[in-house]
Amino acid sequence: MFKPFELFVGLRYTKAKRKNHFISFISATSMIGIALGVAALIVVLSVMNGFQKELRSTILGVVSHVQIFGGQSQLDNWEKVASQARSEASVVGSAPFVSGEGLLTAGRRSNGTMIRGVLPDQEVSVSDVSEHMVSGSFSSLEAGQFNVLLGIDLARALGVRLDDRVVLITPQGQVTPAGVMPRLRQFRVSGIFEVNNYEYDAALAIIHMTDAQKLLRFGDSVSGVRLKLTDLFDAPQVAKDLAPVLPINTFVSDWTQSHATFFRAIQIEKRVMSIILLLIVAVAAFNIVSTLVMVVTDKRTDIAVLRTLGALPSQVMKIFFIQGSLIGFIGTALGLVFGLTIAANIAVIIPAIESMFGVQFLAKDVYYISEIPSEIQVGDVLWIGFMSICLTMVATIYPSMRASKLNPSEALRYE
Repeated sequence: MFKPFELFVGLRYTKAKRKNHFISFISATSMIGIALGVAALIVVLSVMNGFQKELRSTILGVVSHVQIFGGQSQLDNWEKVASQARSEASVVGSAPFVSGEGLLTAGRRSNGTMIRGVLPDQEVSVSDVSEHMVSGSFSSLEAGQFNVLLGIDLARALGVRLDDRVVLITPQGQVTPAGVMPRLRQFRVSGIFEVNNYEYDAALAIIHMTDAQKLLRFGDSVSGVRLKLTDLFDAPQVAKDLAPVLPINTFVSDWTQSHATFFRAIQIEKRVMSIILLLIVAVAAFNIVSTLVMVVTDKRTDIAVLRTLGALPSQVMKIFFIQGSLIGFIGTALGLVFGLTIAANIAVIIPAIESMFGVQFLAKDVYYISEIPSEIQVGDVLWIGFMSICLTMVATIYPSMRASKLNPSEALRYE
């Protein structure tokens, strides 16, 4: 008795057992549709957020946040450049590197590779490779020993294990009496790593920087200097601040530039998927229109009686607005609970489905990562819930207005 009149009648209509079971079925269908749409939207956005985070961490664990390159692919006086870069407060680590391409052979097997020469004691400050060693150790790289660390898929492709020998052939030729011949050197596999990124696991070979300089004829120069920051999102600003400080023959690139197209594509795909899945919620929400129109038709006599007892058109409108909104609120709440439950347990659900049906959704040789990650962001959940409720409320406007304009005398003429 203490409830507002409109709320009391609206809740009564919602909870009451209707004679027309078809209307009840349509209401339940609309509620389930909203719940499924909201749940699907939460799961998809959470998975895409997880993809973005996982890709960013795996790629940047090997690539670094900021890179300083020299003109003509070589950087002289890298110690001075690294010292200048470390003067930035955001820079927490720096390391030189030498990069090139080559061909690795072992027996009758061969595979193209990306060569990276590093200083192990400095590389650990900018790279996570040392934390992903499957066998051997990162510190086994010693100048003059010609040891090599291979990605796990590259090692499998060559059929080699720890302490096996491989031959590295580089395109930098050397002049011999027989003509220009490619340079080659035998290396010992002193370690195998797995960074869970097929691009690097299947093609990256890491050697000591001194060995790389000799093999690629860099002299005392390097390809560049890699930097690690306290916050990876500060990379564009740090690169902008370093550019005028460093020598003229250097240029600075951050991860948002080197992988700009890739991460922008992920962001665009996330927005497009949000719009597509939001349309599912919209379709379910606008099913409420047909539900309430049938309810209004079924309750013509009740509306007429309420009007003759003094109910205002605005009060009648609020009754059906409350009824339609309640369907939307319940559907949205169920969808949020269902979606958050799936998104939070996706790492358990997907492996169970793969094991049950003997399939693999993400083949490692096709996709950047082999597991489906998930990251629930509060902002996405709030946005989904808000949009779902707004669409539901918009859908109740027309039938509610139709009920408020019902003429009592016309409705009671044949009663």
